[in-house]
Order: sequence, then structure tokens, then C-alpha cells
Amino acid sequence: MRVSGVPNVRTCIAPLRENIIVSRQDKYGKLPDSELSQPPPQHKTTELLIIGAGPAGLSASLSAADQGAHILLIDENPTAGGQLIKQTHKFFGSKNEKAGTRGISIAGELTQKAKEHPNITMLLDTTAIGYYEPTKEGHHTFLLSRRHADYTTELIHVDTKTAILATGATENMLLFPGNDLPGVYGAGGVQTLMNVFGVKPGKRVVMVGAGNVGLIVSYQLLQAGIDVACVVEAAPRIGGYHVHAAKLLRCGVPILTSHSIREVKGDDHVTGCTIIELDDRWQEKPNTEQHIDCDTICLAVGLTPSTRLIEQTNSTMAQIPEAGGYVALHNETMQTTIPGIFIAGDASGIEEASTAMIEGQIAGLNAADILGYDNLLHTQKQQATDALNRLRAGPFGEKPREAKQKISQLRAEEE
Repeated sequence: MRVSGVPNVRTCIAPLRENIIVSRQDKYGKLPDSELSQPPPQHKTTELLIIGAGPAGLSASLSAADQGAHILLIDENPTAGGQLIKQTHKFFGSKNEKAGTRGISIAGELTQKAKEHPNITMLLDTTAIGYYEPTKEGHHTFLLSRRHADYTTELIHVDTKTAILATGATENMLLFPGNDLPGVYGAGGVQTLMNVFGVKPGKRVVMVGAGNVGLIVSYQLLQAGIDVACVVEAAPRIGGYHVHAAKLLRCGVPILTSHSIREVKGDDHVTGCTIIELDDRWQEKPNTEQHIDCDTICLAVGLTPSTRLIEQTNSTMAQIPEAGGYVALHNETMQTTIPGIFIAGDASGIEEASTAMIEGQIAGLNAADILGYDNLLHTQKQQATDALNRLRAGPFGEKPREAKQKISQLRAEEE
């Protein structure tokens, strides 16, 4: 949108300020209202560029920095931590995987360590907007755009020996009449409003999706004093942990499996919705429509790996449904088919934040290995691999295990 006279501002991540003027922009933005002081482009070189300061990127930076590597860590948001900063629930697992600790606390701990580490330079409000051909020396070239307080940007040209792309994921959307009305949110957007900014998204919510995210966010809505009319799940059973579902049921929130949202009602905002029952072939059952009065629809229907930047590197990609969609092929070191380019976290396949942190650690250690550092490297690699295997054990790790097996097989065939 156009913000205080500046065109092409991404308002989803631009901070709100006093006396701000925001207006709609159709297609191309017009020139700024006045002459803006645009800083000249910068040029930086680094041993390791890490794109994304979420759980994977922060863990990668710390593990590589402890080996001795010099790192430039960037994130497009004004705060590091990624999805962790909106996760107020306590983690499961073992103590090593931060069990019993809230995501927001983990974000604070990792961010503070990264800021204090002498080998890490962190740039926030900074987006990687392009990858270019390697230099004659074999360095990888990225172009960054850094946003300033007046919404102007400066360009930063970075040459790096290695890079880790921990670019996360984007929320999935459902197609139904009215899905573009104000009041229809992704679950991540609702978490950001409530848990980061303290803003209630509405008064009465219908949650679509009974995976861990849908169940957890539903309970957080209740904690914020918001009525949750029901949780709607198209599958015949819930996909999340039963402990989360039990909390909702004890609070009187119905979880309707084999149901889907059919349409949303309202003229200029959500006033209600129609849900419908599905048969065992996922088809709508006639005469099973129910109308529900609500002002908010929250969609927790999964994530898709964010791969636009990864695709620019010319890494070999493949459609892996168990990983959440289109991903870059990578081996057990998290290296893609492009030497020196690694991925980690949701960008490599959709999983939990605990898994993302360990994948980031593995990517950071292997990037440091390429750079020639070795501070008990083999031992740390093995410990991280063992921890990752433990996290993926059991029934909830079946899909990620299958995804990684397919990715590894295709990656091996590329070699």
C-alpha cells in the first residue's frame, strides 16, 4: 500500500506509527509525494549469510558462530524469532528440546544470544529480494532490501561463501464464497494480533482445522475472552495432540470432524458462516448445512514451504506432499543440489518448531564445516542428528519421516 506518501510498502510487516497515513494502491505505485533521501547501495561480504531469523535461522547462526564462522543474519520482520514470538503455549518433548518452555521465551533466549555473539551481525527489517549468479571466486550473491523508519529502503549487495535459507512457510487458504471478507484470517495472523500486539480479532470465532495449530489457537482465543463457536475439521479425526483437544472439550467447544466450511455470510465484514457435513469420500452430504453466527473465521489448514528465493538459486525442486508442497531437494546435511546453499526449518518441509531448531543447528554445523571450522564438529553433528531422529519417532513423526526419505532418495538420484 501507500504509506505516508511512500508507495509499495508491505503493510503486513511495516510497523504502525503515530499519524501514519495508509491508502490503497492499485497495481503499480505512483511516485513518492516528495523527494526522499535514498541511501546509496551498500556492499558486504560474509562467510555465511542466513536468511530468516526464526527458530531454524537463529539456531543455525549460533551453531555456526560457535564454530568460529562469521555470519550475517537477516529477517524481514522488525523482531527476530519467527513463529516463536506468537507461541505462548509450552513445548512438549525433552528438556533438550525446550520442553515446558513457552515459544516466546525461546525466541527471547535465542535472539539475545545471537545479538551478544561477536561473530553474528543481525539485520532486521531486511528482505532478501534476489539471488544472482556466483562470482568468479565461487561466492554466492544476494541482493537485500533494508527498510528504514520513514518506510524508505536501501539496497545491500552481499557476497557470501555459503548461505542458509531458513525462509519458513506461508499459510494455506481455502476457496469458498466470502473468503476475502474482513474477518477471515489465517491462524498465524490471529496469533500475531493476540499474542504479539494484544488485539482481539473478533468476538465469536469459527476455527477451521483441528491440527495442533487450530487446537492451540482456539484455546488461546478462549484465554483472551473470545467465544469459540466450534472447531471444524474435514478429516474424520483430529490431526493434533489429544491433550489440546481435551482442553477445548472441557471448555464446551464442539469439535466437528467430517465437516467443512461452505460459505461466509456478510456484506462488508463477516456476520456468519455455513458449515456442512462430509461423507467418507469428502463430498458434501445433502441437507446437513448449519448456519453459525460469528464475526471471525480462522483458517488453520496447514502451511506451504516458502521457496521463492530458493528457486532462484536453481536448486532442484520437487513436489513432496508429505513435506507440505514444493521443496528443494537436500541431503542429511541440509545442503541443496547447489554446493554451499543449505535450507532448514519449514522451508525444507513443514514440521514443529523443535524440529526446525535442530535442522538449523545441523545446517549451521555443516556450513561451518565447508568453511573449514572444526570445534568438536563431528560430535555435535551426531548429537543433533540423534536428537532429530528422536523427535521424529512415533506416530506423529510418520509423515515427516516419509517426506525426508523421499527427499533423500530424489537427492541421491540427482548425484
